[in-house]
Amino acid sequence: MTNQVVIRMASDLRKASTANKAPIWAKLAEYALKPSIARRDINLNRIEQLTKENDTVVFPGKVLATGNISHKINLCSFSISSSAASKIKESGGKVISYSKLIEDNPTGKGVVLLG
Repeated sequence: MTNQVVIRMASDLRKASTANKAPIWAKLAEYALKPSIARRDINLNRIEQLTKENDTVVFPGKVLATGNISHKINLCSFSISSSAASKIKESGGKVISYSKLIEDNPTGKGVVLLG
């Protein structure tokens, strides 16, 4: 059974996709409704390799704290470990919610989707 919070998030993402003509939000809604066993994990060292300074990044899975990140990013993830969040904040970055992400980037332009 899917968590009610996840169902609400998927609904909000679909609405944002339609309202802003932004397919990235529909794709995230699709990822949100997948079973948790099908979701991926990513480590900070991999995010470090795939991103650059001031990127806005979305990862539809769990972010783990293995490794370090040396540049500032804005990260939105379905789940994040507390130590990974601390490392991102220490590097000057932010961990943001999906609603803040949509508010700041309604069309999805400039948002990097990992995964």
